Amino acid sequence: MDKIKVLIIDDEEDLTFFIKANLELVGNYEVITATTGKDGLAIAASTDINIILLDIMMPKMDGFEVLDKIKKTKGILSIPVIMLTAKGDIESKIKAAGLYNEDYIVKPVQIEILKLKIEEALKRRGIG
Repeated sequence: MDKIKVLIIDDEEDLTFFIKANLELVGNYEVITATTGKDGLAIAASTDINIILLDIMMPKMDGFEVLDKIKKTKGILSIPVIMLTAKGDIESKIKAAGLYNEDYIVKPVQIEILKLKIEEALKRRGIG
């Protein structure tokens, strides 16, 4: 089976490195990272991505703006997006749900839980 392509859009480079290294260790994943929403959108549009892990608090374009753009862009709107953020407030969860996110995980995250959430999201879409 081909590797599952995961795109992480998060401005915290240490965290993205940790998640990338650990996901690639525990599963059949190829992880691509972007530190800005703009770069993340460009990668999503030009690469065959299976799932996106998206932070909310980023400079210039926050995760809600990125999610909104993903869901309005032909060719990438069907990619499932899991919010992976430090924002655990109910307002953020409701806002993300209104923009059609697939799941919502509050940092810090355990890799086993993240892997399970990715697998669940992909299974709902008939992938993997």
